[in-house]
Order: sequence, then structure tokens, then C-alpha cells
Amino acid sequence: MILSSYTIEKRLAPSSTAFIFIPVLSIVLALIFGAVFLNLSGFNFIEIYTKMFTGAFGSYYGLTETIVRSIPLTITGLGVALAFRMQLWNIGGEGQLYMGAFAATWVALSFPSGSAWWLLPAMVLLSMLAGGLWALLPAIPKALWGVNEIITTLMLNYVAIFWVDYLVYGPWKDPNGFNFPLTAQFGPGAILPALGNSRIHAGLFFGIILAVLFYIVIYHTRWGYEIRVTGENPNSAKYAGMNTLKNIILVMVVSGAVCGLAGMSEVSGIGGRLQHGLSPGYGFTAIIVAWLSRLNPFAIIIVSFLLGGLQVGGYIVQTSGIPSSMVSMLQGMLLFFVLGGELLTNYRISKTPVTMSGVDNR
Repeated sequence: MILSSYTIEKRLAPSSTAFIFIPVLSIVLALIFGAVFLNLSGFNFIEIYTKMFTGAFGSYYGLTETIVRSIPLTITGLGVALAFRMQLWNIGGEGQLYMGAFAATWVALSFPSGSAWWLLPAMVLLSMLAGGLWALLPAIPKALWGVNEIITTLMLNYVAIFWVDYLVYGPWKDPNGFNFPLTAQFGPGAILPALGNSRIHAGLFFGIILAVLFYIVIYHTRWGYEIRVTGENPNSAKYAGMNTLKNIILVMVVSGAVCGLAGMSEVSGIGGRLQHGLSPGYGFTAIIVAWLSRLNPFAIIIVSFLLGGLQVGGYIVQTSGIPSSMVSMLQGMLLFFVLGGELLTNYRISKTPVTMSGVDNR
């Protein structure tokens, strides 16, 4: 008697079409499931989706706010994507963003009358240093003892968030802030310049410059080649003599430093001060951005813009009685379908006929 055995095996050469089709399909399926949820909740999904789209992209204000939201998503998306390239699962972008904001705020509050010519570069450097050091904490045990970086980076997020909360509720709290959890306003030298009369700030160029640099590094340098090889086949990298321990630490530190820069751009470009709830989850949404863009630096800019629009549109439709958690639900669905799409892209189900004795009769 001949039976069939089914196994999951890795594709030798994933389809190039799938790399484009799967992310698009993931977005469509997430929107379909969101529509089902809205209908079950008594809402007209066509009306809600129309409001979201026009609110985010149909007016000057909505478009500029979408760009503003896309800036931290682009920067943190690039940061975590670099680590993902090497199969280092840096889930700590949120905490690294907060630590970057903390370091930048320290510089701004320490030199309230400083000139922008040296104050802004100092804030950039200190924010990247803080984010890099925060990522170094899980990088060392990962490199030396193989400690799972998913757990350590995730837990460090909450340490960083509570540290910032302690500061804005405690020693850094503005005495003239009407008891709100925020610091004193930064001096004019610590504020990133804005574009025209919009809230779009110079952090936009941070993301664009970083995307170009990352593309050059990943695809046109020896270190980038080592990152790609290690991510695709760690055993081959070790066999080729690549220093995986050094690369693990270096990639994690650079990843954290970039996420720290996102924190600086937020406090310097948007609020002009550090405050409670600085980020609505940019570091977590960056994970979705990285996977939807297939870790491509330029695609990250586009995906960040679209997800920024999703956030802006989500806030706008709250006037229709839609809970703000709907945006988080849609983002979660996107991540779910993207990860499922990764399985379909890189693996396939193979059918093998076998006999009862285990002998292949082909």
C-alpha cells in the first residue's frame, strides 16, 4: 500500500514574483479582515476606509501629518531591518528610541542657550550613543552565550519607557507645566528646523540619508556582504572565517544607534521637550515596516509613509466612534499575514509517496 508523506522544505530559489505579490496580498487580507471586524461591530467599512484614506492623503494637513508620522517609522524601520538582515531579532527599537530621546533631552536641558550649530550635532551623537549602548546590553549575551535576543530586547523596552516616565514625573518635570508629565521647553538651538509652516522637520532627511547609506553598506561593502551571508547561512559564514561574534555586537549597536536617532528627531522636531507617551509604538510598528518592505531600505520609506497614513487615518475616524485600537488591530493583522507570507515565499509543502514499510516505490 502506497501512502503520501508531506514535509515542509526550504525553496532553493524563492520566486521573485512572490517577493512583490505576497506583501500586497498581506495588505489586502488585513484590510478584508478589518472590514469583517467593522461590519460585525456595526460600522460601514467602506465609509470608514474612505474617511481614513481621505483624512490621511486627501488634504494638505493630512498629507503633512502622514509624513510627520512616517519619519520615526522610517528611521526605526531602517534600524531594526539592519539587525533582521543578520537574523538578529531586535524587538527593542521602542526602548532604543526612548533612550535616544532621553540622551538628546539631557543635552538640550543642560545647554538651554546653546547654538544650533553645535547643539543639534551633539544631540544627534548622544542619542545614537544611548541607543547603541542600550542595544549593546542584549548584544553581548547573544554573542557570547547565545542568549535569545527577542526576550532581552523586548524587556529592555519597558525599562527604557519607565526610566523616561520617572524623569518626566520626577526630577525633570517642568515646574511651570501645570503638573503635566513633561520637561521644560527646549531652547531654540535644540529644535530641528521645519519645512515651511508644516510640522515636517529635518528628521525627514535623516531617514532618506540613512536609507542611501544602508543600501550602499549592505550591497556594496565587504561588511554588508558578511551581514547578508551570516543572515542567510550562519554556518557558511563561520566556515568562511567571518567573525560572527564581532558582527553580532556591531550590527546590534548600529541598529540601536539608528533607533536612538529616531528618539532625538521626535523630541527635537515635534514636541520640543520630553514627555510621557513620547511614542505611540513606533518601535513596534517598525517591525511591520521592515518585513513589509522585505528589508529593502528604499521600500522602508514607502511602507513607512503608508503606515503613517494608517495611523493618521485611524485618529481621524475616531470621530465616527471607531476605537483607536482599530489601528493596532490592523497593524497586528498586517504582521500576521506578512509572517505567513514569509513562510509561503521561502518554504513549500513537498509530497513524497512511501510504502507501509517506508520504502519509496518511485
